[in-house]
Amino acid sequence: MQDPYLYITMAAAGLVGLSIVAAAALRGWNGWLELKRAELTRRSDDATPPSTATRIEVADLKERIRKLEAIAAGVDL
Repeated sequence: MQDPYLYITMAAAGLVGLSIVAAAALRGWNGWLELKRAELTRRSDDATPPSTATRIEVADLKERIRKLEAIAAGVDL
């Protein structure tokens, strides 16, 4: 029969190892969450108004859609 202290030592070592792995995983998870928060903050800070060229392009697309809807409805332009 083996020494009971061996089992206690192995259990304690396993528990310490599991605790270290869990602490490292939680620290990594918190770091990942902080990174995502920083990305979201940066995206909201970079929200600049659209340029003039973008506005013109959107207006052109709206006009084309209006014309296509008129064609679909059978209206002559």
